[in-house]
Amino acid sequence: MAHRLEQARHWINGEWADVQSPGSPSINPATGETIGSFTDGDRAAAQSAIDAAVHAFETSGWRDDAMLRATALHHLADAYEARTGELVDTLCLENGKLRGEAGYEVHFIPRALRFAAGLALQSFGRVTTANPGQQTMSIRQPIGVAGIITPWNSPAYLSIRSVAPALAAGCSVVLKMPAQAAHTARVMSEILASVAELPRGLVNIFIESGSEGAALLVSSPQVPTISYTGSTAVGRVILGNAAPLLKRVGLELGGKTPHLVFADADLDVALETVIASCTVFAGQFCMTGSRILLQDEIADTFLDRLSQRLSQVKPGPAADSESQIGPLIDKAAVARVDALVEDAIAAGAKPLVRGGPATDPALAGGAFYHPTLLEVTDTSLPIVQQEVFGPVQVAERFSTEDEAVALANATEYGLSACVWSRDADRSVRVARRLDAGLISVNSWANLAVETEEGGWKSSGLGRLGGVASLDDFTEYKQITQTYG
Repeated sequence: MAHRLEQARHWINGEWADVQSPGSPSINPATGETIGSFTDGDRAAAQSAIDAAVHAFETSGWRDDAMLRATALHHLADAYEARTGELVDTLCLENGKLRGEAGYEVHFIPRALRFAAGLALQSFGRVTTANPGQQTMSIRQPIGVAGIITPWNSPAYLSIRSVAPALAAGCSVVLKMPAQAAHTARVMSEILASVAELPRGLVNIFIESGSEGAALLVSSPQVPTISYTGSTAVGRVILGNAAPLLKRVGLELGGKTPHLVFADADLDVALETVIASCTVFAGQFCMTGSRILLQDEIADTFLDRLSQRLSQVKPGPAADSESQIGPLIDKAAVARVDALVEDAIAAGAKPLVRGGPATDPALAGGAFYHPTLLEVTDTSLPIVQQEVFGPVQVAERFSTEDEAVALANATEYGLSACVWSRDADRSVRVARRLDAGLISVNSWANLAVETEEGGWKSSGLGRLGGVASLDDFTEYKQITQTYG
């Protein structure tokens, strides 16, 4: 019998909204079972949330009191830490993550909030003497209501990654949470409600399976900034729809992370990390290590070892401690990923590990997909160029450093890349030539909230993390005074 969660509802203006709604079903992707229900949002829910956020921004003292913001963010971090276990359980149940993966996601949240608390006290301006008898001040002020649109793949952290700097800057927030993370949204709302320093209506959350409410955030003149994490295709739509208002838009979009493995790399360490970069979150991660670029001298040996290991990866639910890869978000995703793989093989990709939908009867109710490894010689194939969002890796070979860099840069994406080499000079030299926002040397996806994170090329605009995370949520203002 599936564990039943209480209904997840919108949190608007400091209270639960649409309490009479019968709700839509929430599904556990590991079993296909209904685990609860949620209130599905629409344009009206989004407008109510916007109205509450506007009122809180205009009438509370939040935007003018940096110490209040810092205190509230620290207390919010405390509140998240107190409910870590519940949040992990919820992510395992509705998001399909294995327990270690869910814990990894959640551990970033208090750290991000505490860093943002520090940022709240660091919004210093500048004063200069522009002319004799005249001083000019440059200050930063909060932009207003921040519209934040969160994806389903890491909803607990990716929501806070935008909410934290928005609050630190002095903004109010409307957060759209996806239906696949409705109960994560419920826990988040309860945590926010427990922090006394947060004014009523400052943070509003609505849950939505469609896009009506999200579209309103983008088109509304009451929402001057949007922070979106998700696919490049949707990011382009958001950017286009926001253009008539010249709205501020921050985008962290798709990726196609390459591992550049040179012959002098520590192949044992590289192998373990390359495997993890495929299986973590079942490949549903913008930094999934989906491209394996191997120097000729070690390519055969590495691919033999990688094929053997990937073929032995055990899919299963979080409830099974022996599971090594969780499910995709739903069975439609399984069909989509498998179709991409079939098309690639038909176009000439060589299947080293075919993987594919799970056939174990014990997993029949879930959306499980065995890891797949293909080798290609044509970089233009869609399986190389497009984000798959599943546990599929594509291998290519190179001879020289120049060839490796050219291959790595040969897609429209530029979110992250990994360089594997014992040569310290080469690692830095190659890292500087790669068109990506995060380069991990002898490692993968080294995320840190204290430094700026974001994409080059079609992987996004703007940065989250670090001091630049305030940029999407503040405006500069010049004040000039003539004195006698």
